[in-house]
Amino acid sequence: MKESHAQVGFGPLCMLFGKTRYAFYKKGKNQQRWLNEEQIVLEMVSIIRRELPCTGTPKLYHMLRKTLQDHHIKMGRDSLHRLLCGNGLTIRPRKRYVVTTDSRHWMKKYPNLIKDLVINESEQVWVSDITYIQVGEAFNFLSLITDAYSKQIMGFCLHPTLEAEGCMNALKMALSQKIKYDISHIHHSDRGAQYCCGDYVDLLHTAGLGISMTENGDPYQNAIAERVNGILKYEFSLNREFADTTQALEVIQKSIRAYNELSPHMSCNYLTPVQAHQMKGVLEKKWKPKVKQKEKEVLFDSV
Repeated sequence: MKESHAQVGFGPLCMLFGKTRYAFYKKGKNQQRWLNEEQIVLEMVSIIRRELPCTGTPKLYHMLRKTLQDHHIKMGRDSLHRLLCGNGLTIRPRKRYVVTTDSRHWMKKYPNLIKDLVINESEQVWVSDITYIQVGEAFNFLSLITDAYSKQIMGFCLHPTLEAEGCMNALKMALSQKIKYDISHIHHSDRGAQYCCGDYVDLLHTAGLGISMTENGDPYQNAIAERVNGILKYEFSLNREFADTTQALEVIQKSIRAYNELSPHMSCNYLTPVQAHQMKGVLEKKWKPKVKQKEKEVLFDSV
């Protein structure tokens, strides 16, 4: 506008739009400050994602809050999400399903012991599951043992087949890290053949662990283990193809270390799993449970 009407003073042009010269310059300074602040935030997000590559907005905001305050940057979670969207930094998970559970077998299946159990300390319940890892044109299988209270991964093993050996190796690693022997300890899993076979059950009995399994193959009864699988896959990029087993195992080890020691967990009051493992008592959840469709209908009918 000023270039088109060079003969008109800057003050009258501002008045034409109902603005003062001071307001115009202040807006320009504010815009520059916002751009600088956004650049600082994007740099901090980049630093975090070097170790936690696909961390989503809620966790990022929690991890950035103190730094934002130290830099006097006023930015809420929604503003952070818009900034990430505008710079193509939001995470869009791609889901692919591979069956790792075969519960159609003759072996004994155990009842669900944790259905109504209040879990209020670490090593009270361990949950187990298997997820696939693509290595070249084939699949390897990652067995995990996770503490249900702290969400800390206690044991893991990458194995080329779905045989029980991989699960047993993960369990042995978890048992080597066990430090509490004065509480009742339960091992919970799905009803897959790997967890029901004699060798695995014998190992549980020898270690003094109670045996608990899902009922009728319901995955929601092993939701913690399923959730940890998802975090590793989509926040740590284990859902990609690896060149060979050596590369896959190296990335898995690094990812599990970062997950345990660096990643705040929304189910543990934003503590990392290692921090939560030292706590006792019910930990505050920082997420809202989803309302099922039937519950929504009941709520609507009751209004």
